[in-house]
Amino acid sequence: MNEHGKTRTRWTRATLGRPDRPLDLLTARFDRHRYAPHTHEEFSVGICVLGASCIDYRGGALTVGEGAIVVLAPGEPHTGESAYGTYAYRALYPATALLTDGILGGIPHFREPVLHDPELAAALRTAHAELSTCPDLLEAESRLPWLLTALARRHSTSRPAPDTVPGASTIAHAVRDRLADELMAPPSLADLATDLGLSRYQLLRAFRTTMGMPPYAWLAQYRVARARTLLESGARPAEAAGQVGFADQAHMTRWFRRVLGVTPAAYRMGVTPKPQ
Repeated sequence: MNEHGKTRTRWTRATLGRPDRPLDLLTARFDRHRYAPHTHEEFSVGICVLGASCIDYRGGALTVGEGAIVVLAPGEPHTGESAYGTYAYRALYPATALLTDGILGGIPHFREPVLHDPELAAALRTAHAELSTCPDLLEAESRLPWLLTALARRHSTSRPAPDTVPGASTIAHAVRDRLADELMAPPSLADLATDLGLSRYQLLRAFRTTMGMPPYAWLAQYRVARARTLLESGARPAEAAGQVGFADQAHMTRWFRRVLGVTPAAYRMGVTPKPQ
């Protein structure tokens, strides 16, 4: 955490399936700070969460207000400072491939750098907050490529490729069976996609279309089903969590609440036969 006046910044790094393809994340809040002119090798995708900023970009001045998304292209010089008072934002720095992922005809170009898409802004902000703390690597890896390709499809000038994936059902069932077979150490989304000759977006699209949810959600529910059997047989929640591949008991509890509406301990107590 950098403290200079009232400037507070934090850089973190997420790995999306492969250690050679990291994603840098920035959380920043400041009152009086101006960035020197600089560029990024990757895209810069920022979400304003408080106040407003002024950015010099492409020969003009951009004002980015609360709830807006700003997309700056790789290699393009820009500056940034608070437009007034305190300003806070979350930024992601994805490589170009994460925005195209095989579903766009060419590098995306954002004619309008400041975008107003509340649903996408909220989803990107949530993903940013959870990427570095999510205990499920498959979940962390699945969230961002989906959102970034949505950003490019909705707002860039690149022509989207057809959104259907031939053989989607066959692909989805192959992924499902592999996740079930490798429950304790599931493959990354990147490895699954490579093995099937697909982009990550195409794999996600095929799986969602067929199963109605992304792979990490299916895997979590499958683990919940396996854990229920163990709990019904008398296993303690911590034991069950370890035996079905959850990161820890808290991770299992989060998914039990999502799927069943109760904690594992409450479920175990409810299904355990009462002494006569």
